[in-house]
Amino acid sequence: MAAATHLQRAWSTSAASGGGTSTLHTPGDKGGLHTTHEQHSMLRTDVKKLGRMLGQAISVHSGDEIFQKVERLRLLAKQWRDGDASALQSLNEEVATFTGDEHYHVARAFANFLALANTAETFNKVRRLRTELTSTTEILPLPLREDTCLGNIQRLLNEAKIPSDEIYQAIISQKIELVLTAHPTEVNRRTYLNKHKKVAMDMEKLHFQGKLTPYEKSEVEKSMKREITSIWNSEMIRRTKPTPVDEARSGLAVVEQVLWDAVPSFLRKLDATMEMKLGKRLPITAAPVCFASWMGGDRDGNPFVTPQITRTVALRARWQAMRLLLRDIRELKMVLSSTKCSEELRMHVGKDAREPYREVVKVIEEDVEATIEIINNLFAPDGSLMATEMPQLPIMSTPQVLDKLLLLHRSLCETQQALLADGLLVDTIRRLKCFGVSLLPLDIRQESTVHTETLDAITRYLGLGSYAQWDEDTRMSWLNKELTAKRPLLPKEQPLASNQDFNFSPAVVDCLETFRMIVEMGEESLGAYVISMSKAPSDVLAVKLLMKEFGLKRNMRVVPLFETLDDLNQSADTMETLFSHPWYRGHIQGKQEIMIGYSDSSKDAGRLAALWSQYEAQERLAGLGKKHGVELTFFHGKGGTVSRGGNPCMYKALVGMPPNTLKGRFRVTEQGEMITQNFGHRAVAEATLDLYNAGVLAEFFQPPVEPPPAWRDVMKQLADVGCQHYRATVRGDPRFVPYFRAATPEQELGSANIGSRPQKRRPGGVETLRAIPWVFSWTQTRLHLSAWLGVGEALETIMASPKQAPTLVEMYKHWPFLYTNMDLVDMILAKADKDIAENYDRLLVLDSEQLKLGAELRVKLEDTCTAVLKLSGHQKLQQSNLVLQWAIVLRNAYVDPLNILQAHVLKRLRTEAYSSEEEKLRLQDALVVTINGISAGMRNSG
Repeated sequence: MAAATHLQRAWSTSAASGGGTSTLHTPGDKGGLHTTHEQHSMLRTDVKKLGRMLGQAISVHSGDEIFQKVERLRLLAKQWRDGDASALQSLNEEVATFTGDEHYHVARAFANFLALANTAETFNKVRRLRTELTSTTEILPLPLREDTCLGNIQRLLNEAKIPSDEIYQAIISQKIELVLTAHPTEVNRRTYLNKHKKVAMDMEKLHFQGKLTPYEKSEVEKSMKREITSIWNSEMIRRTKPTPVDEARSGLAVVEQVLWDAVPSFLRKLDATMEMKLGKRLPITAAPVCFASWMGGDRDGNPFVTPQITRTVALRARWQAMRLLLRDIRELKMVLSSTKCSEELRMHVGKDAREPYREVVKVIEEDVEATIEIINNLFAPDGSLMATEMPQLPIMSTPQVLDKLLLLHRSLCETQQALLADGLLVDTIRRLKCFGVSLLPLDIRQESTVHTETLDAITRYLGLGSYAQWDEDTRMSWLNKELTAKRPLLPKEQPLASNQDFNFSPAVVDCLETFRMIVEMGEESLGAYVISMSKAPSDVLAVKLLMKEFGLKRNMRVVPLFETLDDLNQSADTMETLFSHPWYRGHIQGKQEIMIGYSDSSKDAGRLAALWSQYEAQERLAGLGKKHGVELTFFHGKGGTVSRGGNPCMYKALVGMPPNTLKGRFRVTEQGEMITQNFGHRAVAEATLDLYNAGVLAEFFQPPVEPPPAWRDVMKQLADVGCQHYRATVRGDPRFVPYFRAATPEQELGSANIGSRPQKRRPGGVETLRAIPWVFSWTQTRLHLSAWLGVGEALETIMASPKQAPTLVEMYKHWPFLYTNMDLVDMILAKADKDIAENYDRLLVLDSEQLKLGAELRVKLEDTCTAVLKLSGHQKLQQSNLVLQWAIVLRNAYVDPLNILQAHVLKRLRTEAYSSEEEKLRLQDALVVTINGISAGMRNSG
C-alpha cells in the first residue's frame, strides 16, 4: 500500500528529479521560482495600484462624497476583520442611511474593485507560469510541475519506470472533450469582460515587454487609467436577459479570442515535450483535446431554445469557423510560395501549375469564401435566420479541407521542406482536428418527460392508449416492436403544428420538430443527444425511436444523464437492460457515453451521499461495460462550485476518479464564470489544457486504489448519515423553505438577468428549483450551506466510534477520492462566514421560528468546521493553502460591505422602503450590482 500511495496522492511536494537534470517543482518551491510570499507581495502591489486608479475614477466622475463613503465602509470592514466587533454594527448603521443612488454607486465601487482584483489574480497566474519557465537555463516547453504533462512524463519514466512507447501511445490515444455550457453564473457583460482583458494586457506590457522607456511606461499607465475610467463609466448591468443566441456568441467569442490560438500553441509545446522526453513527436492529426457546446442546444427546461434557435447557433458557429479558417488560409497562401513539390501534389494540381501549394490553397480559399457568403445570405439584416432548413454548403465536412492540407504537408516533408511544413500549416491542421468546420458541435439536451409526453401524444393519436400510463415492460415491448418495424408512426410530409388530426400540444410539436432538425443538420454540427432525468431503459429507446421516425441515418450518440440519488443508484440496472437488448446492443457498435450529474444529486441528497452515489455508479457502470465489451466514456456534468461538482484542483480530482472509469477518455462541462477563469486568457487556457491532459495521463498509469470493505462501510455510513441530516433540514423541517426564501436573494435572482433559462423546471418548491440558483443563493449570503450541510454530523458520527475513527483517518491519508473532496469542503468552509449570514437573518428574517433555524444552521456550520479540522489534523481551515488564505483576507474588506449593502437593499425592496419609483429602480440596480460583486469575490459562485 505504501509504495502505491506516492502515485495515488498525486505525489508529495518534492518529487524526485528526472533525468538527472530537471527538478520537479511545486508552487512555492525555492530554486529560482518566486516564493509564495513573493508572489503574494507582487499581487498585493498590483491590486493596490488598480485600486488607486479606480478610486481616482470614482472621485472624478462620481464625486468625492461617494469615494469617501466607499473608503469609510472599507475601513470599517477592515477594522471588523482586525477584531473590532463593534465595526460590523457601524457598517450596518452607515449603510442604513444611504439613498438608493448611494447604494448603487457604492456597490459599483466594491464590485468593480473585486473584478479588478480578479484581473490582477489572472495576471499573477500568468506571471507565475512565465517565471517557472524563465527561472531555469533549460529550454522547457511546459512547466516542470506535478500537474503538468512535462512533470508527469518525467515521473512516469523515472519513478514509475513506464516504457516510453506506452506513455506515447497513451498520450496520442487520449480524448478530452470540454463542453462549454450556458448555465451562466457568469454575471458580467461581454463588454465589461473585454475592458478587463485590456487592463490585463497593459499589465503584461509593463511586466513582460523588456525595458520600457519612461515615455512608453507612462503611455501604458495612461492606457490602464483610461480603461479603468471607462469601466467605471460603463453600464455594469444587463438590462435584458440574454437570449440563447447571446449565450452562444459568448462561447464563440472564447474560441475566437483565446482558444483558436491557445490550442495549437499548447499542442506545439506538448509536441516539443514528447520529442524531448519520449523521442517521438505528437502526430499532427492527433487531437487529445477538443471542444463542444450546449449553448443553443440545451432545451431542458428552456422554452427559448427552439429548433430554429439551434439552427441559428449552428450556422453562426460554422460562419465563425469559416472566418477564422479564412484568416489562416490567406496567411498560408502568402507563406506557401515554394515551387518544390512531391509527385503526388504535382499530379493533383497538374503539370502546368507554377506554384502548386498556392493552387491548392486558392481552391480552399474560394470554397471558404463561398460558404461564408451563403451563410451570410441566410440571415436577415436584424440577425434572424430566414432559412428553416440546413442548406448544402460548399464546405460541409472537415475532411474537405483537412485532406488538402495534409497533402501539402506530405509534399513539403517529402521535398526536404519539413521546417516550412512545421509552421502555420501544422497549426491550421491541428485547429481543424480540434474545432472542425463547425467550431463547437452542439449537444442536444432534453428532459426525459418531454419524450414521454411526445410518445404519449403519438400512441393516443394511433389509438393505442396512453404511453405515459404504461408500465416499463409495456413501454419496452412497444418500443422494441416499433424500432424493428419499417413503417413510420406518423404520416410523412404532414405539418405537425397545423394538422387537426394530430392535435399535438406546442411542447410535443417542438419536440418532434427538434428531431426533424437533427436529421437535416450536417453531421459535424451536432454532438450527442443528452437525456436529462434518465430513469429507465425506455427513456433511451424513446429517443432512438424518435430519431428513427424522422429518418436519421447516422448513429448519433444518445447519452442518458443520471442525476438524482435514486437514478444514480439504479443506473447500472438501466444500462444492464440496454446492453442486453439485442437491437440496442447492435446499434451502439460497442461504444456508450453516460453522463453523471453532480448538481441535482447534491441538491437532492447532500454532498457526501451524492459523492458516494456518483462514485459507486461509475464503478458499477465500468464493470458493466467490461462485462458486455462496451467502451464507456463518462461525461461529467460539473458546475463551478463544490456543491455542483466543481473542483479548483482539477488535477487531483482526475487522479482521484473511481478506478477504471477514465481510461484516457474524459468529457466534462465547463460552466459559467469558470469559462472566463479557465479560458479567458491564452496563457491560462494553455495551462488549463496542460492540466487536463496531465491529469488524464497520470490517472491512466496510476495503480488503482480499490477501497477495501472497511473503507466502503465507513463511506456508506458517511453518505447515509449525511443524507439523513441534509434531508431532515431541507425536506423535513417546515421552517426551511420559507427561511431560505427570506434569508437569501433567491426570489430576486430573476432580476439579475443571469441567463436565458428560467430558474425552475416547473412551479413548486425547492425540489423544482434548478441547482444553479439553489447554490448561487447560499453563496451570496456566505453561508454556502449547499456544500457542507450534513457533512459535520456524518464525520462526527464516525469519529465518535473507536472502531471506525482510525479507518476514517486511514482513508483520508491514503484515498485520493476522500482526501480531495474533504479538502474541497475545507476550502468552502474557509470562504463561509457565519456573522455575515447572521446579518442577513437580522435584517430579512421576520419569523421567530425561522430565526431559530438560522441560528441552528450556523451552529452546524461551526460544528462542521470543527469536524473537518479534526479529520485533517490542522489548526485552521486551508492551513497549507497560503494563496487562498491571503486571497480571502484581501477580498473580505470588499466583499463584506457588498454583503451588508445587499442585505439592506433586499430589506428596503421587500418592505417598499423607498421614496419614489425612481429610487426603487435604483435599489433594484444596486441589488444586481451586489449580486455581480459578491459573485466576483467568491470566484466559483454557481
